[in-house]
Amino acid sequence: MTDATPTAPALTELLKDAPTNWGKWGDDDEVGALNYLGAEQVLAAVRLVSAGKVFTLQRLIGDPKGDPVWPGRTPAVRTQVLDESDWDEGGKGAAFPGGLHYADDKIDAYLQGSTQYDALGHLWYDGKIWNGYDARSTVGGLEKASVLPIAERGIVGRAVLLDMARFRGKETLDKGETFTHEDLEQCAAAQGVELRKRDILIIRTNFLQLFHEQGDAFYEGFNEPGLVYSPELVQWFQDMEIPNLVTDTIANEVTYDPNNGVALVLHSALMRNLGVTLTEIADLEKLAADCADDKRYEFLYVAAPLKVAKAAGTPVNPVVIK
Repeated sequence: MTDATPTAPALTELLKDAPTNWGKWGDDDEVGALNYLGAEQVLAAVRLVSAGKVFTLQRLIGDPKGDPVWPGRTPAVRTQVLDESDWDEGGKGAAFPGGLHYADDKIDAYLQGSTQYDALGHLWYDGKIWNGYDARSTVGGLEKASVLPIAERGIVGRAVLLDMARFRGKETLDKGETFTHEDLEQCAAAQGVELRKRDILIIRTNFLQLFHEQGDAFYEGFNEPGLVYSPELVQWFQDMEIPNLVTDTIANEVTYDPNNGVALVLHSALMRNLGVTLTEIADLEKLAADCADDKRYEFLYVAAPLKVAKAAGTPVNPVVIK
């Protein structure tokens, strides 16, 4: 994993003039920009459904080809606890009236080791998480801005797929390749779809195809493609009132900013400061193929992360309906 450059500025300095939504929805708010998705946005998104086509966006847990995870995390391990062999002679299967047998299994996994939602308190700097809560509130589990309020609320709205890989004429974007909000607007225009305030943005890079093609080499000089920080980009997210950013990469943005060397600047500028919810490791391939076929890049998006107390993130299987 590549280290940030020694001259990388502190986030407190880099983002000292960045916009913030702290306090906008009250001192106790824990869901941030998801507040932009009210009944009006839900009903408008429902009206986009015309064909009845359904797409699920979760990547397979326990993929025989391997599960892409952030460096340092380990993929989920599924363990078979009970199966028919446990009722062989001397097995541990319980005797139920009527002769019932059953299978049982469990997984040991990072909560952010698959398609998942970040809690707003997942990442911070300067001792403060989203909405100004003290970072000490994360000790032993997130007492504030955990993923639970997001999971209890749910996410429903109009979403737009921005297929950056197809827009740039590539099978996948390259390691460390960047794009801006202006690129997103140009991609939308090329696709014939309008970006509107309070849209859920879904960005396809297809970068994780390289994980399956390259194996361990995928993590050498790890630097994903993605959005790159600028004050103008952050202001654009603020002005557009974007509630949720969904990508098919592990960390939503270019890992190391090529302009300043800072890691994951947008996690801080968008999530910590603006309350934008981040969704990562989405499987967008079937959806992208269908959008390219029918030229419809807007649709109803529904997501309900797992409810886990005090968690910094949890798995999710988002659903798109066209």
